[in-house]
Amino acid sequence: MKRIKDWEELTIQDNFLFLKVMQNKRLCQHLIEKILQIKIVEITYPDTEKSIDVRWDSKSVRLDVYVKDETGRVYDIEMQCENEANNGLAKRTRYYQGMIDMELLNKGDVYDNLKPSYIIFICTFDAFAKGRPMYTFRNRCVEEEGLELNDEATKIFLNSKGDSEALDPDIRAFLRYVDGKAAEGAFVQALDTEVKAIKQHKETRREYMTLAMELKRQRQFGREEGREEGREEGRKEERLKMILAMLQDGVAKETIAKYAKVSVDYITELGKKNHLL
Repeated sequence: MKRIKDWEELTIQDNFLFLKVMQNKRLCQHLIEKILQIKIVEITYPDTEKSIDVRWDSKSVRLDVYVKDETGRVYDIEMQCENEANNGLAKRTRYYQGMIDMELLNKGDVYDNLKPSYIIFICTFDAFAKGRPMYTFRNRCVEEEGLELNDEATKIFLNSKGDSEALDPDIRAFLRYVDGKAAEGAFVQALDTEVKAIKQHKETRREYMTLAMELKRQRQFGREEGREEGREEGRKEERLKMILAMLQDGVAKETIAKYAKVSVDYITELGKKNHLL
């Protein structure tokens, strides 16, 4: 289980801080434009509570940074600091895609109303171990090379450990910054300035500290619950040993049942199973 960081330790890699930075429309829009090499007039956050959500649990059903542009195209941006076994990240994009499509279609709408969607994972590791700084996936036909399904669903995995001169300069600098390097270029310097401004914001610091304390409380509760389960298992084992010992000594089943607080039928079944009756 990952250690809960102190406020001073947070960087752009940390989900809480990344989400706060992405609430800056100008920076969020520029990042999307540079990753996809498109031009966007304006982005909006359709539902703040759903779009920018502080997510501690990898099983959360919420999308991190969920925005739309003026054409209706949808973008979900996620910071990923841990790879997942059994192709977990890829399956996560499949799940997110379903969530996005349900959000885009109202009851009775035709499928033509589905707008293009982009799920973008910014990874601090190489998710596919091929050395590329960016992996773009779209649905293609297996039998006919070059034939795309054209369902307008795109998944992109950025790799902060990778590099290529073919990348947009801002994205190259951004990936280095995510990897812990110095802020280079106007865009990444603006990101870094936003990070520093957020970390000076007292209310945001209190928000993080409250969340951190709640998470610690939940973890502690889980440990206490686990210890209590262990104690209960120990008590059951001791009771079983006592019952078997009393049966071996010829104590009446009714007496054993009374003191062990179990049924006579349970004593009988246990005795037969252990060849004591």
